[in-house]
Order: sequence, then C-alpha cells, then structure tokens
Amino acid sequence: MTLSAERRPAPGVHATARIRATRAGRITALPVLAGDGPFDLRRGRSHGSQARVCVIGAMSAPLGGDRLRIEIDVEEDAHLHITSAGATVALRGPTSGHAAFDVRVTVADRASLHWLPEPLISAARSNLRQTCSVDLAPTARLVLREEQVLGRAGEPPGRLAARLTVRHDGQPLLDQQAVYGPGAPGWDGPAVLAGHRTTGQILVVDPAHGADPPAARLFGDDPGQGQAVLTPLAGPAVLVNAVAPDMVRLRRLLDAAYPIASRA
Repeated sequence: MTLSAERRPAPGVHATARIRATRAGRITALPVLAGDGPFDLRRGRSHGSQARVCVIGAMSAPLGGDRLRIEIDVEEDAHLHITSAGATVALRGPTSGHAAFDVRVTVADRASLHWLPEPLISAARSNLRQTCSVDLAPTARLVLREEQVLGRAGEPPGRLAARLTVRHDGQPLLDQQAVYGPGAPGWDGPAVLAGHRTTGQILVVDPAHGADPPAARLFGDDPGQGQAVLTPLAGPAVLVNAVAPDMVRLRRLLDAAYPIASRA
C-alpha cells in the first residue's frame, strides 16, 4: 500500500475490503470491489481472461489497535490477479495494542488467483499480527507471494507474527507461523533468519504438481548473501522460502525460483 497520513480517523480503525471475481463469458468480471478505511481498490487492465486489481493505501495503516481485513472470493472459472501499489508499513501508532491484518481467500474449481502484494515492513516499536487463510477447491490454482522487511534502514524491527493457512479440497495443505522481533525467542538466530533482515515465500498450488512435482532445490551459493529453498509439498503444491540481507537480493532469489515452482 502507498502511505499517507491524511484522512486518518480515530485510533483503532476497523476496515474491510471485499473482492469477488466471477466468470462472464470470455472474461472475468468484478461484481464486488469495495474497500473502506485504508483500502482503495482500483481495477486494472484485464490480461486475457484474467481480471486485475491493485490495492492502494488511502491512509497510514496498520497502526496499533487497527483491525484490517481483506476478503477475496474467486468463483468457478474466474481468474484474478491482485497487487498493491507500494509497501505496507506496520507502525506503532497512538495506542500500545497490537494491530491485526487478516486476509481470507476462497478459490473455486477451475479458478485461479495470483496474490502478489508488495512487501510488509515491520517498523520499530510496531506490533502486528498478520494472518492469511486460503480455501482452495480441488482444481483451483494459486500463486501467493509474501515478503517481510524487518525494520526500516538503521532501525530495529517491530514485533511481527505471521501465519499462513491453506486448505485444499477441505484438507490441510500448509499451516505455518513465524514470529519476529522483540520477545520472539531465536528469531534472529541460525535456525531462523541467521542475521538477515528480509524473508519471503512463494506458494504455488496447481493440480499438475500432484502427479509430477519439481524436485527440491537450493538457490544461492553464499548464505551471507541470502538463500532460497524450493520444496514440494504433500499435495499439488510447491513452496519457496527465502532469506536475504535486503529486498533486492530477496526478490532475486524468489524470481529465480518461481519459474521452476510454476513450470513457467
């Protein structure tokens, strides 16, 4: 999201954005495209049968006490691509309470979603709990990218708890949680970030991976410059996890692994 301090209401904003994509002949239509609070949703130019949406931040968010939510529903045979206009910055805000940012996704049969927001930056003294919950039908396809930057230049990170839960055909496919920053044991140690300040992942769910998934693979020769690992999951999915000193090197690692994960 792009950031602006203007038009910010009282502390503790509660806001929900809703996006529903449906098939309409040869294209994907967006009968529901509604955002309030910090969410300004813009239609992009369609790409073939795929509809495109950009999430633009209309105010600084998330701040302490905020409760933000995005609901995405992709109906049968629809195809949707969602990005954001800029990084989302978690800030401390006027209250000491944590902020919550929840994304809820449903993708129906023969439908697809590309969820590719810009990075989340955990600024000093912020406290954010972020969740993403995805329900996929048996023949649904998903490309999901998440990236986190722990602290702005020259500052320590805030506290960030992030959880990703994915269900495929009603069964658990992936459930992972990570906590970074003050009070999180071992987050900066060799078992987690090993001193790096950016982390990210790409999840690709495609029925084609069920029969012939790509083999596990490591990207990056120098651990000090960041590395990524591609792992096939027990289901029609491939997960790429990466850590790096900065966003430039993190994105390079994810970009190198993505064509293999997606068979592009």
